[in-house]
Amino acid sequence: MSKPAKNPATAPFIEKLPTPSRKDLEAQWQAAFGRPLSPKMRRPLAAQLLRFHAQETAYGGLPAEVEAYLASLLPRTRGSGPQTAPVPARRLKPGTRLLRTWRGRTYTVTVADPGFLYEGKTYSSLSVLAREITGTPWSGPVFFGLKKAKPAKAPA
Repeated sequence: MSKPAKNPATAPFIEKLPTPSRKDLEAQWQAAFGRPLSPKMRRPLAAQLLRFHAQETAYGGLPAEVEAYLASLLPRTRGSGPQTAPVPARRLKPGTRLLRTWRGRTYTVTVADPGFLYEGKTYSSLSVLAREITGTPWSGPVFFGLKKAKPAKAPA
């Protein structure tokens, strides 16, 4: 289980510490993590991460079983390249029917394993299918109402 905090009253104090200068942050970062602070990281975030690191050092980190669980969520990669986030599991079960009315016509798509069935043909993704129906590059999940479209940017 997790280690109890030695002095829980210090946690609010650590959170209220002022943000040091960029030069001081760079020195503290180098000492704490053994590498230079990225020039792209903003001061408040760097200070918050250093405060978290200080708490972790003082009171102990996550329990071993929690660290093992979090590590199990990372994808297995070969080499030392950057790791990508795990791909979320598909939420649509095979047999689910998606309906979309577009330009006066109702389109019915059945979720298959794998892919999507439409008029006797299997499509690899909803986006490919939406492109087939509309003739334009639509996001399939947006077209079928599974995801909200991002708001359009206002012209500059």
